Amino acid sequence: MKMGYEIDFLGVGEESKSGDAIAIRFGNLHGAREEQTVVVIDGGFSKTGSELVEHIRSHFGTEKVDLVINTHPDQDHLNGLETVLNEMDVKELWIHQPWRHNVGLAAKFKDGRITDDSISELLANTLERAYALVALAESKDVLVREPFTGMTDPSGFVEVLGPTLDYYESLIPDFDGMPQKAALTTAMESVSNVFDAIKSAFRQVFASWGDDKITDDGVTSAKNNSSVITQLTFDDRRFVFTGDSGIEALDQAADVIDYSHSHNVLRLIQIPHHGSRRNIGPKVLNRLLGPQVSTGETIDVVAIVSTAKNGEPKHPRKAVLNAFTHRGAKVLVTKGSGIRHSNDAPGRLGWSPLSPEPYHYEYEEEVG
Repeated sequence: MKMGYEIDFLGVGEESKSGDAIAIRFGNLHGAREEQTVVVIDGGFSKTGSELVEHIRSHFGTEKVDLVINTHPDQDHLNGLETVLNEMDVKELWIHQPWRHNVGLAAKFKDGRITDDSISELLANTLERAYALVALAESKDVLVREPFTGMTDPSGFVEVLGPTLDYYESLIPDFDGMPQKAALTTAMESVSNVFDAIKSAFRQVFASWGDDKITDDGVTSAKNNSSVITQLTFDDRRFVFTGDSGIEALDQAADVIDYSHSHNVLRLIQIPHHGSRRNIGPKVLNRLLGPQVSTGETIDVVAIVSTAKNGEPKHPRKAVLNAFTHRGAKVLVTKGSGIRHSNDAPGRLGWSPLSPEPYHYEYEEEVG
């Protein structure tokens, strides 16, 4: 029997701050709840949590969630999950716990007064919402696991493509708020505040088919690169969820795909970090989607990006949307509204097919 599925990207962000909240249901969607698996990937901001709970109750018809995944501990991905754990019957939570990866970390910093234990305490305090979520899950007897490459859920259909344990631990010393970065972070924040006080500068961009206007040297934060990259696989089809991962992390995930999943066909991919231009480059995009296609040609892949209603032009960058379109993907943008991708699923009143994002031959781009 073929698997039915619903993959719902909720509309997170009423104004300009984007976030991620994804609800997934797969199995026999015309049958009993026991024949289905429900997965949540990220929960958006705090207020998103109640919307996510209501969405699952209304459209999936259940109070039970088999698996909740937090990709990384940024507030636009993490905070709403507290409501999900409080109001729903959650079986399993996948979340990284960096405070448990403190052995030998003190040696990474110049200050000799720092110990492994103090680093663990610092991480728990800096990432207090993530720490509290783990405590909440444990108090409710929810199974808590740390997601690293190769881990799968009980159904066997959900697999972690990245990060590996070694790569994750290499990123922790560069997380926001760690001692060696304190002075640099303060300086960077000061510069950022100066720019925030000045009206953003824009430039007019003229694009032609095949000119990606993104580079392979984009850099994102260590915390973003620690994002859990997840893949749902069944019926020889793959669905990839990227969180806020950057080029380095995505390249490692592509290695796993090449090694274990080259025979499965990609059908959906989440555009990382709300369409930021620093998180994707032409080379890794070719690895994930394939080479560029001729003008107007398409492949059977949907690329979805979660953005706030008024997130443009930063979220998403038009150059990023064009780069996915260059490779034939059907690009969809939430813009604060929900998007449903489904197959062999019950009809849903009020949800209708969307037209893909048009090719942007001319657009304004924020400088910086």
